[in-house]
Amino acid sequence: MKRLLLSVLCSVSLLAHAQQAPVPPATPQYRPGYHFSPAAHWMNDPNGMVYYEGTYHLFYQYYPDASVWGPMHWGHATSTDLVSWKELPIALFPDSLGYIFSGSAVVDAKNTSGFGKDGKTPLVAIFTHHDPKGEKAGTHTFQNQSLAYSLDAGKTWTKYAGNPMLKNPGIHDFRDPKVSWSEVAKKWIMTLATKDRITFFSSPNLKDWTKESEFGEKLGAHGGVWECPDLFPLTLNGKTHWVLIVNLNPGGPNGGSGTQYFVGSFDGHKFTPLNDKTKWADYGPDNYAGVTWANTGARKIFLGWMSNWEYANQVPTSPWRNATTIPRELGLRQVGSEIYLTSQPVKELAKLSPRPAVVLRNLKASTSAVNLTNRLQFTGDKFSLDLSTAQLRDFALVLSNTAGEELRIGYDAKARQYFVDRRKAGPSGFSTKFAGRHTTPRLATLPAADLTLFFDATSVELFADGGLSTGTELFFPSKPFTAIRLEAPEGMTMQRLAYSQLASPLLKQAD
Repeated sequence: MKRLLLSVLCSVSLLAHAQQAPVPPATPQYRPGYHFSPAAHWMNDPNGMVYYEGTYHLFYQYYPDASVWGPMHWGHATSTDLVSWKELPIALFPDSLGYIFSGSAVVDAKNTSGFGKDGKTPLVAIFTHHDPKGEKAGTHTFQNQSLAYSLDAGKTWTKYAGNPMLKNPGIHDFRDPKVSWSEVAKKWIMTLATKDRITFFSSPNLKDWTKESEFGEKLGAHGGVWECPDLFPLTLNGKTHWVLIVNLNPGGPNGGSGTQYFVGSFDGHKFTPLNDKTKWADYGPDNYAGVTWANTGARKIFLGWMSNWEYANQVPTSPWRNATTIPRELGLRQVGSEIYLTSQPVKELAKLSPRPAVVLRNLKASTSAVNLTNRLQFTGDKFSLDLSTAQLRDFALVLSNTAGEELRIGYDAKARQYFVDRRKAGPSGFSTKFAGRHTTPRLATLPAADLTLFFDATSVELFADGGLSTGTELFFPSKPFTAIRLEAPEGMTMQRLAYSQLASPLLKQAD
């Protein structure tokens, strides 16, 4: 989230510089078309996501005074279809208790909090108050959990007079509460990131909290601090399993930020994993701090921050900086003895296709590259590709432009890895950590394979084998990619390759 460079970024000198710095030239060529990003300024973690009365509410970490990280607010956007978004006024502002860090929101349908009045159902936001003065003073109690509520379906918010409602017991990193109702325990359960582990709390009313258990001290990846957790059930073959998502920074599988997960059981008090294997929800470098929407029933819809703390403050976009991933529907799949989390683009994204796909069938590739540019009627920078083959072998799809830049996406059969290579995909001098070839292991074991790719101006999201293997990647070409070719040095047949141009829903502003 905000994290390793936090003390530096919080300094008065940097913030003053950020506010006074001239705005770089606008980069409309890099503006995503169907991924949410604010019209201007900095964003990071999506948080407080809740579905209510036909509307998806997206809150997010936002700094409205510059395009680098600063004092955190909760930005706010809404959608009725997960495709078109309307940017609304800021929902929560910093106050005397500190900045407004990440958290969650719930529909308190039973009015357990007592915030509801005149029959109005309260939406309740649970978030971390981060006190920069306490951090600067060297205390270990500068992060505490607080509440705010809305009685007008999320339009306006009132902070709870009793904030903070869960005080820090002396843990340096004590943040990012994800709250949900437990039918088993008949209580609210808070999943909280506490330094290098997760702590579970319970409450009957969202105001009074009791510690239940801890998880993860010696399990999973610990290359950085744990944060932005989520806990939810998913069903596989009629059996309910619980998934615990834990983001961490650094320590991701391809460097910097990453999102790991555990599959296990939860009895209302304690989470027990099926095993101690470290698994990743996305192997690419640019999917972080992802959590799910609340109040969507059995359907679990995930959204991440499409960047990496290694270079998030430096990516060359203006007047905005950073965006979210596309919404993804989560599921479970068993491969051998292991149960994995699957991630697929939500079905609503089909609305983005204004015309039928161009489909090539039984496309044979051999030692020489196959130019697909004209055959696919390839144009634009917002499109999807769907590929399927009965026998997966080495291959690469290569996007290129007249500047000699190219983005390579494919599969390495010997290593059993999908890859995205952005080393030659455009300027990367803004960070020594950006250029690279990043890999995603293939978890499926059958010879047949499918691959879906979503492109949007400066990003590609890879979903392989029904969402078993996923990777998210940014790139910044100096000119648009205008050509596409298929390379398969050992020969391969694509049973189907479909190309769909995607529309760009306009970001609406609040009235």
